[in-house]
Amino acid sequence: MEYDFDLVAIGSGPAGQRAAIQAAKLGKRVMLVERQDVVGGVCINTGTIPSKTLREAVLHLSGHRERGIYGASYAVKQNITMEDLHFRTAHVIRHEIDVTRHQLLRNRVEVAVGNAVFTGPHALRIEDVPGRAVRNVTADRIIIATGTQATRDGGIPFDGQRILISDDVLTLRKLPRTLTVIGAGVIGVEYATIFATLGVRVTLIDKRDRLLPFVDREITDSLAYQMHERRVTLRLGEEVRAIEPFNDDKGERVRVTLVSGKQVTSEAALYSIGRTGATSDLNLAAAGLKADARGRLGINAHYQTEQPHIYAVGDVIGFPSLASTSMEQGRLAACHAFGVEAQSVPALFPYGIYTIPEISTVGRTEEELTQDGIAYEIGKANYREIARGQIIGDSSGLLKLIFGLDTRELLGVHIIGEGASELVHIGQAVLAHRGTIDYFVNTVFNYPTLAECYKTAAFDGINRLG
Repeated sequence: MEYDFDLVAIGSGPAGQRAAIQAAKLGKRVMLVERQDVVGGVCINTGTIPSKTLREAVLHLSGHRERGIYGASYAVKQNITMEDLHFRTAHVIRHEIDVTRHQLLRNRVEVAVGNAVFTGPHALRIEDVPGRAVRNVTADRIIIATGTQATRDGGIPFDGQRILISDDVLTLRKLPRTLTVIGAGVIGVEYATIFATLGVRVTLIDKRDRLLPFVDREITDSLAYQMHERRVTLRLGEEVRAIEPFNDDKGERVRVTLVSGKQVTSEAALYSIGRTGATSDLNLAAAGLKADARGRLGINAHYQTEQPHIYAVGDVIGFPSLASTSMEQGRLAACHAFGVEAQSVPALFPYGIYTIPEISTVGRTEEELTQDGIAYEIGKANYREIARGQIIGDSSGLLKLIFGLDTRELLGVHIIGEGASELVHIGQAVLAHRGTIDYFVNTVFNYPTLAECYKTAAFDGINRLG
């Protein structure tokens, strides 16, 4: 059968964009369908790029990075407003949209604006409004990269200002003095630390008993300590019963009632209990597919769904739901779809968590190794021991190496502190080549740099061996 396109990618976020461009570079006829008027998906428009830019604006305007040197009262700007933060965010979003559009154009990827709806396993209807077709297309291969949307509870009266989801942060009209964050996942913890750095009194609630359970516990313990230092109240092991707005003599506020009977009152509440796959409008049944209760699609090792010619990549397939991993999944799916050999090592995908301070990790944690009965040793370096740490004013940063007790092979790298998401790639390269702790001992790093932490941590680890 002759199809209109060799590949149709649904969604223009990192996964869909990378899949479309990879297929185009293989000489395939490619269409990218995006329901919004602008490309980039959640990543560029409401998620990764805006939140990280907002974080950078907060770090700059609050003077947080320099407070270790100039004191706790230091700030670049007093009375920071949401307009101050939105200014920088809008600039970066515009630039990233333009870059993405240009990449698609120069690779001759046809972009169609509208909602993609399956009418058959190989057929799609593109609608400008539900039920009204703009165009019908067929494709030999289809990649679903629709991403996710913030999960909402139908019983909560969201208004975007007092009771909001993460997408609403970009349209906040004023900075609240107090904030309750419900959900201590990556997004919740990131925003909790961002607002706390601005001096907002934050309460973070989660029914789990620890932060970010997939991260090495020593790192999350350090994060929790630093959050306490910025007056963040952690209510872990607590479940929310109700969220309700109310007015009193102090103005418009929100009351969060916990199952335990506790009540938390604040000017605003951020509901961040996870995200749901954006698949409800795809009419998956027409393609012979079905999503789970959270809208996610099941896949095999090659990102194929139950229909071998239909792939799913990015946040719509669940954890780890990172832009970096989504890009790689899109590339690998497109290569597999057209029989091109390509490989990656998911075990070496790094995680970057843009809290304040930021966290990055690659490889295995102490908890995982203990559970698997693998003997290991650790080596640590504190930023305060490193000249560069003193220069930049970060005295609380930590780099931790985990290596095999007998083999000395590097098994994991875990970092909290300034530049963690950049610094982790040195350890990632050594992990990829199955290098040992001795590599860092025998390597000369520029001075003064944070990279020296690797050498200091390696010596610390070797000293622990006795």
